[in-house]
Amino acid sequence: MIAKRYQNEWIVLAAFLLMALSFIYKNVQIASQQEMISGTKKTVQELKEVIALQKIWADKKTTQNVTKLQTLVPDSKLTWSSKKKNVTASYKGLTSRELNAVTSKIMTLPVEIKKLAIENKGAAYDLEFQCKW
Repeated sequence: MIAKRYQNEWIVLAAFLLMALSFIYKNVQIASQQEMISGTKKTVQELKEVIALQKIWADKKTTQNVTKLQTLVPDSKLTWSSKKKNVTASYKGLTSRELNAVTSKIMTLPVEIKKLAIENKGAAYDLEFQCKW
């Protein structure tokens, strides 16, 4: 009898609860879509970067630019080893000006640096360098 008496109020309460649950569900769905969209944008950006790096590393002039490292210092200070697309160079007794020129050139090359070690030996410097592309 009480249920019959408050029938309209129960219908309004059920409608309000259904509306509240629908609102919560909608917000959760919107948040998950935004998260998915941001993840997709991030993936697309990473793919663009990879494609750009592949174009840079596939450049035929990269080998020529790396071999220019041999001409920056006299041959007596340089030990050079090159296999395919890997280079190992060891510079001994560099002055600060020569060291600066070599490291500046290395940092502008589109290569993957495996090893770059610089040792100070008084007024001279030793540099070991390994890279691949």
